Amino acid sequence: MNDRDRLSAITVNLGLFSNIVLSILKTTVGIIGHSPALLADGINSSSDVIYYVAVKIFMIQARKPADEEHPYGHRQLESIAAIVVGAFILTTGIAIFWDSINKVYELASGSATSQSSSLWALVIAVGTFLLKLYLYNYTRRSTKKTGNPTLKALANDHFNDIMASLAVIFGLIMGKLGFLWMDPAAGAVVAIYIIKTGFEILKDGSGELMDSVPDPEFSKQVKELAMRVSGVRGIEELGLHRFGPHFLINITICLDGEISVRCGHDISEQVEKELFNFYGSSLSKVNIHYHPHNI
Repeated sequence: MNDRDRLSAITVNLGLFSNIVLSILKTTVGIIGHSPALLADGINSSSDVIYYVAVKIFMIQARKPADEEHPYGHRQLESIAAIVVGAFILTTGIAIFWDSINKVYELASGSATSQSSSLWALVIAVGTFLLKLYLYNYTRRSTKKTGNPTLKALANDHFNDIMASLAVIFGLIMGKLGFLWMDPAAGAVVAIYIIKTGFEILKDGSGELMDSVPDPEFSKQVKELAMRVSGVRGIEELGLHRFGPHFLINITICLDGEISVRCGHDISEQVEKELFNFYGSSLSKVNIHYHPHNI
């Protein structure tokens, strides 16, 4: 296991252990302490445990070396793991939102009664906020060091939990002040953040699997690097294929139609060298095709 995989594994294990503890505490105190918001957050942590286990399995498989069927390796499983995270988050958020809105309606219509939550519910909510704040910063640093899309998804989920904890704390305090309907309402706010995060993670993970160019700035950068090489008249096409922390560039350059094939080959090699010098080890391969430039 290399340093990147080791740091990724440590980050995932830390999140998994934390969510196991939080799911037990929040669900138990949410039930005993009569707090729908904390219970909703506890259910969210329980779903986190499930997808963290799925993520661990995917990441172990992603470390497998290239083989005959997968000549570029298995690193795209990291993006698939990120999509699994997003799907779990999205479905959990929808379920919690629906349940919370029903509770608010029942309290407002008088068809159900509620009682103020215990002080322990507030203590657990504050503790969750502080722990998730640490996990978010730790996971974000790990993401920058590894470039792992799975860790990026997990960092987003930690941020989502931070916002959810703040909503729970607000709902609990308002419940203590006599606004009992604010507790389940806070659960609905928690769910909205959960749903939003799920959509964003699904969007990012799907984009990587569909080989989308990260942003216009990246495309502009690659084209400028290629145009530095003498003899390159223009860029016709640019594509990107990701494999975990590495990527492959497919580019079509335009050259003078009167030059020899050998000369076109030499120019292509210079473009390849320019890209590798700039992107370093993160760039695994460059495929270059050249066309005659239309004057």
